[in-house]
This record gives sequence, structure tokens and C-alpha cells, in this order.
Amino acid sequence: MNDESGKKSRLKVFLENPSKALWSLAIPIMFGMGIQTFYNLVDMIFIGKLGGNAITGIAFNMPLFFLVLGLTMGLGTGVTAAIARFIGQENKKQADNCAEHAVVMAVIISITLSSIGLLFGKEILSLFGAEGEILNLGWEYLHVMCVGMPFMIFSGFFRSILSGEGDMKFPMMVAGLGTILNIILDPIFIFDLESFGGFGFGLGIAGAAMATVISQVVVFIVFIFMLFFKNHSYISFNLSDFTFSTDIIWDIIKVGLPASLSMIVMAVGQGVFNKILVHISVNTVGAYQVAGRLDMLVFLPIFSIAASLTTLVGMFYGAKEYGALRYIIKYGIFSALLITIISSIIVYTFAGNVVRFFTDDASIVVIAVNFLQIFAFAYPFIAVGITTGRVLQGLGKGLPVLIITIVRVLGVSAPLALFFVFIMDKTVEWVWYSMILSTIVAFGIGLTWLVSTLKTLPASRQS
Repeated sequence: MNDESGKKSRLKVFLENPSKALWSLAIPIMFGMGIQTFYNLVDMIFIGKLGGNAITGIAFNMPLFFLVLGLTMGLGTGVTAAIARFIGQENKKQADNCAEHAVVMAVIISITLSSIGLLFGKEILSLFGAEGEILNLGWEYLHVMCVGMPFMIFSGFFRSILSGEGDMKFPMMVAGLGTILNIILDPIFIFDLESFGGFGFGLGIAGAAMATVISQVVVFIVFIFMLFFKNHSYISFNLSDFTFSTDIIWDIIKVGLPASLSMIVMAVGQGVFNKILVHISVNTVGAYQVAGRLDMLVFLPIFSIAASLTTLVGMFYGAKEYGALRYIIKYGIFSALLITIISSIIVYTFAGNVVRFFTDDASIVVIAVNFLQIFAFAYPFIAVGITTGRVLQGLGKGLPVLIITIVRVLGVSAPLALFFVFIMDKTVEWVWYSMILSTIVAFGIGLTWLVSTLKTLPASRQS
């Protein structure tokens, strides 16, 4: 697998048929994310059996995990874009060195975030508005997850490295293994299954976290074995010869740091919205959590297309193939938009049927269905915003995503929601309206930024 000429030819194959290349990358990502999304949905069903407070306890953890996801995926996007550009330039040495820098980053981030979570996690949950039984349940889940956090972070960076070289199938298979294992372990650790064969630990919400941690450890071991011992990838790891490069760090950070900061802003916004929603009712937080899991299904193909665009745009930009670059951007954004319009219609029509799979709490069902049927109108705008941001990242521009996120979350949605609920004493629907308005604003800014950026590129390939 570690054949340089074979991997170089992958760029040529992508250039011969860019639209086919998009789907050859997106479909494995979609399957991998689909398996993960399926797990999230099954996990929510299991946790829902523990009651509404268990769902809400998990909901208060989401901003923290969004922060971890933000740093991992944000910097990982920088890694993907940098490696893709180096491969487009046929510079394997720099691509290898970039991957080694990513591993070092994973070590630093893992130690830092796990330590913060274990030392201050309960206080942070309380700051977000969790209290009483919900705070205890949230901390019960969080402190176990913090122990397994390094394995999740490393796996995220390994996926980003492989994405940069255009290998989407292997990460998908590894993710599938971890997810299947997680689904098997979930009921064993969550419920008391003595009546079903004499096994089961009955750990409740902590058991859900433990099942996740064990599955992530297995995923981490598989990545280490295949990448460091079996030389599965085009990228080579030789950490004993690692040399620090400010140029490579900057190449990763100029895209990755704004992406990470944008997700941190979203995590803060999530915390603010939890505060607002818990002011309305505890069940409103739980309903928002259930609806958020269903949102994952809608955006599954969109995130897959967007991730593929980062790789292809990075490679085409590095190779100075500007005609193919412009084509794949238009094709990718149009595909994402069309898929999301269809998904929005389905969500609006069947929201009630789907929500009832996750909880039989009538108040949670009503609020979740209300959110989905209102927010379905915003999905197409979000789809274009996601793909536009990832294209700009592939071009080496990370700042637009951060600025757009700040405007969307801190400039529009959070202030409006606070105003509607605490000043005007409006119902929860007005929180959803503030979110929709913010996505339309972000859509306009992102599309304008992309069009102006593309105008600065040459009309054809430079010799």
C-alpha cells in the first residue's frame, strides 16, 4: 500500500473525472459517518430508556464534546488540506512531515483536554445550567468519557491524515468496527441483563460512556497497528526523525485554528442555548438533544460531500488545475443543495413518527417535532454554508469559517434568542426562528466570500 507512484496517480485519476472522484471519496465517508450516526441514534434509544433526565444529562455534555470535536476536527481539517496540497505538488517529504506534526498535536491536545475535563468538568456542567440529579448524571457520564478522550482525539487525527491522501475507505471500515462494538457493549454496560443470560453491569449512563471508551480504544489500536506497523498508507511515519517546522505548523494552523475556534464558538453557543432552553423547561433541553441527533441524518451526506471537497480542492489547488477546481466546487455545492432540499421535505413530513422512536415522553416529543418542522426550512442554507466553508479551507483559507461562525452564533442567533426569551418573554419557537435567521445571514456571507475568492484565481492551469 505504501507505493509512491501508485498514490501519485490518484491525483491524475481524480482529474480525469472530478465528479466521479467526489463520490468515490464521499460515499465511503457517508457509510462511515452513517454507521456512527446509526450508533448515536441507537445510543439515544438506550439512554432514553433510562428516562428524560438521562437524556438531559447527556445534553449538558454536548457543548464540551463539541469543544473536543472542534479542536480535533478543526486542526484535522488543517492537516487534511495541507497534506492534500503537498500531494498535489508531489512533495511526499512535506506530506509525511505534516502527518508527524499532527501526531504531536494529538498528544498535546489529549493531555490538555482530558486533564481539564477531569479536574473541572463538574463545575463546567454546573456553569452551563445543570443542577441536582441532572448535574450528577452529566458528571457520571463525563468523567468516564474524559478517560477515553485521548483515544478519540488520536483516531480523529489519523482519519484526517488518511483523508488528505484520499483514502476514505479504510477509516470508514475502522469506524464501522468501533461502532458495531459500541452498539454491542451499550446494553451490556447500561442495563442489568441478569435475566438475559446472567451478564450485564447495570451502570446506567456511566455504562454508555464506558462502552464508547472501550470501542474507541479498539479503534485506536487498529489505527496504530495499520499505520505504524503495517505501513498501510502512502504517508510514512518516522517519529524518530521528526523535525519541528514552523512552516508546516503554520500551514496546519492557518486553516485548522480558525476551524477549531469556530467550533469552540459553536460549543459556547450550544451552552448558551442550553441555558436558554432550561429556563423554559428541562424537557426542552432534552427535546433539543433528540432533534439534534436526527439532524445528523440530514447532514450526513452534506458533511461527506464537504469533507471530499476539502481533499479535492486541496489537491487541485496544489496542482494548479483551476478548471477542475472550479468545476468540482460548483458540482459539490449543487449536489449538497439538491440532497438537502429532498431531506427537508422528508423531515417535515415524518418528524413525529421518527421522534417517537427515541422517547415516549409526550412533552419532549411535541417540542422536538416543533423544532424539526420549523428548522427544516433552514437545512438548504446550512448545506451550502457547510460546503462553502470546507471549500475555502481546501484553498488554504481558514479565517472565513471563523468569522462567519462568530457572526452567526454570537452576532445573531444567541443574542436574538436571549432577547426573545428573557426580554420579550416569547415561546420556544422564537429560539428556533433566531437560529434560522442566523443561518441565512451565514449563507449570504459565505457564498459571497467564496465567489470573490474564486475570482482571484487564474482562469486555467499555470505552467
